[in-house]
Amino acid sequence: MSKAIIQEGRTALGIEFGSTRIKGVLTDLDGNVLAIGFHDWENTLANGIWTYSLEEIEAGLRDCYSGVRKDVEEKYGITLTKVGAIGISAMMHGYIALDSEGRFLTPFQTWRNSNTQAAADALTDLFDFNIPLRWTIAHLYQCVLDDEPHLKKVDFVTTLDSYIHFRLTGQKVTGIGDAAGIFPIDSEALDYDQAKVDAFDALIAGKGYGWKLRDVLPRVMTAGEEAGVLTAEGAALLDETGALQSGIPMCPPEGDAGTGMVATNSVAPRTGNVSAGTSTFAMLVLEKQLSKLYREIDMVTTPSGFPVAMSHANNGTSDLNAWVGLFREFSELIGHPVDMGELFGKLYTNTLNGDADCGGLLAYGYLSGEGVTHINEGRPLFARTPDSRFTLANFMRSHLYTSLGAVKLGLDILLKEENVPVDRIMGHGGFFKTPGVGQRYLAAAVNAPVTCMATASEGGPWGMALLAAYMLDGKKEGKLEDYLEKRIFAGQEGTTIEPDPADVEGFEAFTQRYKDALSVERAAVESMKW
Repeated sequence: MSKAIIQEGRTALGIEFGSTRIKGVLTDLDGNVLAIGFHDWENTLANGIWTYSLEEIEAGLRDCYSGVRKDVEEKYGITLTKVGAIGISAMMHGYIALDSEGRFLTPFQTWRNSNTQAAADALTDLFDFNIPLRWTIAHLYQCVLDDEPHLKKVDFVTTLDSYIHFRLTGQKVTGIGDAAGIFPIDSEALDYDQAKVDAFDALIAGKGYGWKLRDVLPRVMTAGEEAGVLTAEGAALLDETGALQSGIPMCPPEGDAGTGMVATNSVAPRTGNVSAGTSTFAMLVLEKQLSKLYREIDMVTTPSGFPVAMSHANNGTSDLNAWVGLFREFSELIGHPVDMGELFGKLYTNTLNGDADCGGLLAYGYLSGEGVTHINEGRPLFARTPDSRFTLANFMRSHLYTSLGAVKLGLDILLKEENVPVDRIMGHGGFFKTPGVGQRYLAAAVNAPVTCMATASEGGPWGMALLAAYMLDGKKEGKLEDYLEKRIFAGQEGTTIEPDPADVEGFEAFTQRYKDALSVERAAVESMKW
């Protein structure tokens, strides 16, 4: 059956560029996974800028697709020549500037860069709307403030997923969820906020660039629309064997926040989800706008355009992963090498034997700056007092807690100060892969039940495939939230964990220490300049 579905092109392919892995998921039109492929990569700090090179982007795209193609060949004995629909997603924000020939004018600046404080502050004041440091418009205006000469040559300013979509289709577009990390969105008009566009154009009018904002930003599209087709050039870029046919319809590209919402069925008001991995972000879909501006909270949208309040932490599990790598080195040193999956599972599960407050231990996994806590550079840090209970379980538990530390500060604003109503919170991402551990700690952090679906480990790439399938075959179900509820998640089993009162109390104690000692992290940034 699956073989025939693939041969007939009744499929959807989602490819997502994450921070450490590019992953492709091929599904049928009901969301069932048929094949996967992936390519591991890492960003580079070059001349003070977190980046990935054009060569890495292209090679990663090809290798990821090659993995999907080979998985199809091995499982079904056929060559993948066509797909029903394709969608591209990627980590949001950042800055890609192209000239009229489609060439990079500067290195790609990822979301991780925090060199835009002056621009973000100025635009927040101008718009009376929070502009985080990582947003594309903050990067663009920082270039204006810095008198960057490349701005006179700019033809297209966009994000990673939109850029890849452009390479595959020739279309300069992006999905509304991704666009919401480029520039403020008007959820009624389903487009950039025109009053703020006008304000920005007036701000740069005297610079003589020869363009206005809408001239250079991608056009905004919503879920279900067709955003071009795979060109012959795009097919050649994607599939080095030349077997993949051109002409495949492509849905609007999206950011990883939007695909996370889709993958967790969290696109309707009063739903929320937490995506926890290299970066961690929590999104609550709103019934109404917040009462005031918060610099800790991003206002974005679902792929359909509903307003979403997001607490986004640049830093998630990267430092935790580094410690697990250290333990693997030790296992190899003593002659008993351990599989990384098994090692993660044992270390995570053992944290359940630790103290609810991590025994007084404290960690900051700040490899980069953290916008929620207004710290613009990263210094991973672990600290304890002489009377702390320094055990392996507490040590690892402190690193799991701190992976949610910054994002919890934003969630506390939404849940405790704004009293945002939430009927369900879903968890997805690598943080939840070990059953009953990360999910339990998130429940403690938000003091609410947390559900993880069996599909949660497929994450954003699966969510992107669902958006492609919705465009191709799902609109007959109605709105995106109806399609997900009726066709994709109906009957799916998930596990729900209620918050344990002792864990809640312990996490609150850890969070208070986390807030109290932020001055130590700031001092580390100032002192550790080597």
